[in-house]
Amino acid sequence: MAGAGPCLHTWSMQLDGNVSKQPRRQVLTVLMKPCRWAQQHSAHYPKLGPILYVASIQYFAVQLFVALQWRPPYNLSRDTISDLGNTACGTWNGRYVCSPLHNLMNASFVVVGITMTLGSVLVSRYFANGRASKAGFAAMAISGLGVIMVGIFPENSVPALHGLGAAIPFVLGNTSLIILALSLKIPAPLRLYFFLSGVIALLALAAYASSHDLGLGEGGMERVVAYPQTLCLIVIGFYLAARSSARQGSRTISPVRAARGHHARRHERQPQ
Repeated sequence: MAGAGPCLHTWSMQLDGNVSKQPRRQVLTVLMKPCRWAQQHSAHYPKLGPILYVASIQYFAVQLFVALQWRPPYNLSRDTISDLGNTACGTWNGRYVCSPLHNLMNASFVVVGITMTLGSVLVSRYFANGRASKAGFAAMAISGLGVIMVGIFPENSVPALHGLGAAIPFVLGNTSLIILALSLKIPAPLRLYFFLSGVIALLALAAYASSHDLGLGEGGMERVVAYPQTLCLIVIGFYLAARSSARQGSRTISPVRAARGHHARRHERQPQ
């Protein structure tokens, strides 16, 4: 279980005292399998982690599609992201909520959480260059577990667990952006983008937690908190996938070049 790292430790703490030992072991077993698989295959498929990061783009596509089904229309400023996964029609926190495709939205939460967690495990093992960057990817992996909780526990089902699941990426995920900006060996523009994204999101979180929406509305301010880390994952995913391709290309010698080199060496060895 030690090899599964952050994937299991956080869930272990969250499950303590809430369920019996036998179900708890079953949950940990289910979570341990993908974590071990990711660690075993990271060296063989260096692009897999970045591809999982890029796959987070589905999160935005699903939000748009689900929001378009609302009647009355969904409002980006008034309505929160979690409202899209609300499983009932009625008044919630002072606003009318009715999301016909809530199951699709909650599935999207789970999927993006999985891509965040497994993608971070894979990317960390192949691209992390020190303890700080590994800590940043670990924080992002734990954030993915929080997003999975958001999908499993919609806002109107178990509000406490839903709130905990949202708080984890809001705090750890955005903090990890700053850590990675300061530790990961990436171009300066990417470093600046990550750093500013993390800082802006954390400042927005402080405003959001204190009920100051700065004129953006509750839904608008929540998006300033939530979206930067997902966008950063997509961007860094594209960058690392391209960098991985460049590395593989530099290590590959074409058959023609290899044949020419062999012919030249044979010619040098022939007696004059």
